[in-house]
Amino acid sequence: MKSEKRVEEYVRSIPDFPEKGIIFRDVTSVLQDPEGLALAIDSMKKMLEGIDFDMIVGTESRGFIFGVPIAYALHKGFVPVRKKGKLPLDVISREYDLEYGSAVVEMHRDSIKPGQKVVVVDDLIATGGTIEASIQMIEELGGEVVKVIFLMELAGLKGRERLKDYDVDSVIIYEGK
Repeated sequence: MKSEKRVEEYVRSIPDFPEKGIIFRDVTSVLQDPEGLALAIDSMKKMLEGIDFDMIVGTESRGFIFGVPIAYALHKGFVPVRKKGKLPLDVISREYDLEYGSAVVEMHRDSIKPGQKVVVVDDLIATGGTIEASIQMIEELGGEVVKVIFLMELAGLKGRERLKDYDVDSVIIYEGK
């Protein structure tokens, strides 16, 4: 009888990257394995069972990797949140803080309609800054964020606390940073 692997078993952990004491959780090892990729997508999709929503929003770039197949499988639309300067039409933007400095994300102003129920998808929650900025844009456009899902969560960086007003779920939770 074939044993069921868990998504964690496909994640490669690299010690001391990008600096000593940090364990880097590498999602590429999940993506490269057909069973790992299917299990990751299916596990994230399962978190949306019973959730009423209209649209999936995914952040550049790994949110695209997981958000698009979930949107396709559930017959929903997909809206990309991109880095500044990558979208060709009228955009809404939000600046957020990084560990060193800040960054800006954007989405098309017409991508979310007032009243639409939205699920936000990304590969990883660390500090939560990118997703918080994305949620602020969705809400400014009149959308309602009904669920936020991640493949992995670095609980030690407390991103979930930043998103405490939302229904947040992660397939894998690592206790450290």
